[in-house]
Amino acid sequence: MARNFDVVAMGNAIVDVIAPVDDGFLLTHNIAKGVMTLIDEYRANQLYHALSERREIAGGSAANTMAGLASLGARGMFVGKVKADRLGESFAASLKDIGVHYATVPASDGPPTASCLIAVAPDGQRSMNTYLGASRELSPADIKKTDIADADVLYIEGYLWDTQSAKAASRKAIAIAKETGTKVAFTLSDPFCVGRYREEFLELLESDLDILFANEDEAKALFEAEAFDEVLQHAGRWGGIAALTRSEKGCVAVRGQEVHVIDAAPVARVVDTTGAGDQFAAGFLYGLVRGKGLGICGRLGALAAGEIISHYGARPETSLEVLATEAAML
Repeated sequence: MARNFDVVAMGNAIVDVIAPVDDGFLLTHNIAKGVMTLIDEYRANQLYHALSERREIAGGSAANTMAGLASLGARGMFVGKVKADRLGESFAASLKDIGVHYATVPASDGPPTASCLIAVAPDGQRSMNTYLGASRELSPADIKKTDIADADVLYIEGYLWDTQSAKAASRKAIAIAKETGTKVAFTLSDPFCVGRYREEFLELLESDLDILFANEDEAKALFEAEAFDEVLQHAGRWGGIAALTRSEKGCVAVRGQEVHVIDAAPVARVVDTTGAGDQFAAGFLYGLVRGKGLGICGRLGALAAGEIISHYGARPETSLEVLATEAAML
């Protein structure tokens, strides 16, 4: 069956507010370094005004991945909830501008469009403070069978498990994917997210997932492993495709006994690690939907991650398709 989209992604529709800070700022405002923390609307407003030199960019993990896929020339669709307000309109326009199909009906009332206040330390580590706002309103009613069936891969971010309605929407989408032959890919999002839903994520792994994305810390948390070799053993026994990132150590792609170790792409200077995992997933997924081997998929992921950490923001500033072509990966 011919499908109109390479990937349909589900995630929190969020506007990123990014600003450079020093470690003292993190201490003063009690911000946990290097992880994502859920906050309320009051704290979101407080941090927004505390951050200077801030930039507003449409974001959210899965939406960032779709931006990377679009930069590679893929056909993508995004499913996520915003409110019919200024930020919601900006979010929708940003996806349209880069060629990602977005047709989720915005909420007419309730909380405002979600935002993520991202404090970037001098070492490039990003501390994300997320107000989920209207993104929490994503529900099964927003999931259309035709959308899921019209894509080769369904990609879901683990953060959706933080709300019952979004989790229910995800489970509905997974059921449709399994019925229609759409592959299911899942990203663990962050170690704390794994800690909150480890048993549910393991159940997904065993019964529903074809492709798993995780960084080393997330994978160790999922498998309760102390060493990365233990992670590889678990991933190999699982049998699906596991794409595991290790920061400057590169990444490892595993499928059963097939293991590929890929170096990180060289970068002159790490400016901001925001979205590195999201763009790795974009490159890797692009390789998969184009029928590339796991080694090339990993190299495409590393290339996309390398581009993103060389500047502020979680979306590519240089065409990933051009970079991949120059690197003879396409």
